[in-house]
Amino acid sequence: MSKVPRRGPFPTARSEMVRAGEPKPSAQTASPSYRLAFEDVDFLLRQDLRPVRLQLELLKPELLQQQHGIKSTIAVFGSARIPSPEAAAELLAEAEAVARDKPEDAVLARRLAVARRQVANSRYYDEARHFARIVTSACASEQLCDFVIKTGGGPGIMEAANRGAADAGGKSIGLNIVLPMEQEPNAYITPDLCFRFHYFAIRKMHFLTRSKALVVFPGGFGTLDELFEAATLIQTGKIDPIPILLFGREYWERVINLDAMVDEGMVALEDKGIFTFVETAEEAWARIVEFYGVEE
Repeated sequence: MSKVPRRGPFPTARSEMVRAGEPKPSAQTASPSYRLAFEDVDFLLRQDLRPVRLQLELLKPELLQQQHGIKSTIAVFGSARIPSPEAAAELLAEAEAVARDKPEDAVLARRLAVARRQVANSRYYDEARHFARIVTSACASEQLCDFVIKTGGGPGIMEAANRGAADAGGKSIGLNIVLPMEQEPNAYITPDLCFRFHYFAIRKMHFLTRSKALVVFPGGFGTLDELFEAATLIQTGKIDPIPILLFGREYWERVINLDAMVDEGMVALEDKGIFTFVETAEEAWARIVEFYGVEE
């Protein structure tokens, strides 16, 4: 008895294309209308095809993560502008050298002040790297946990977290985005888990898909956008509660006045409990371990 084909009688699209070969040149086959729809980039980029592109952008990372056995993740957010301590020291030295020649220049004085803050904030780079190393090392065997570090794929805090996972010999995910100022993926993302998005909405959905905790370092508009989308989904019951850990109480209490929102009646007092402040990688990991009852 012959075996039943697993895929039925129809050939795959790839095998059929190979079998068919190139069409004979003619005015008809040269026309864009003759192209196979899934090979026709101009067609796929039409405004009418946006729903299809949204679906493809949702499906591609999902299917590839399934293929690589990614079950759960920890998303790490934070500024692309926080350099490593070494890079911060170099930037400060440059700013000091330039400002020394023109002490009255307000623009150079501002640049120098920012460089000094970058040196102070570069500690967060080290903490993000250390945190990712702790998580990846703890979850290496998947006996205790199966958390994989996930970032936005760029420089700064994102690079630090992907780098920490690489330090521990583990895999990590990068969710890059097409921007007018091209964002390059950092060198520490696992290549097979380095994704690129056009739509912010789909990218943010993938940040939360599989995420068991959000670890948020100081950042700007993008970090705040990702943070408050997650907080809103938890507040409204659209997703189950997960730890949202804010690194650096001093920074976050300057940037977000939760007490003012409570006093004005804009959020409930219990909504403050969505967030937890942490200062070190060890403290952040301890909070996650406690939340999920992981026995180390």
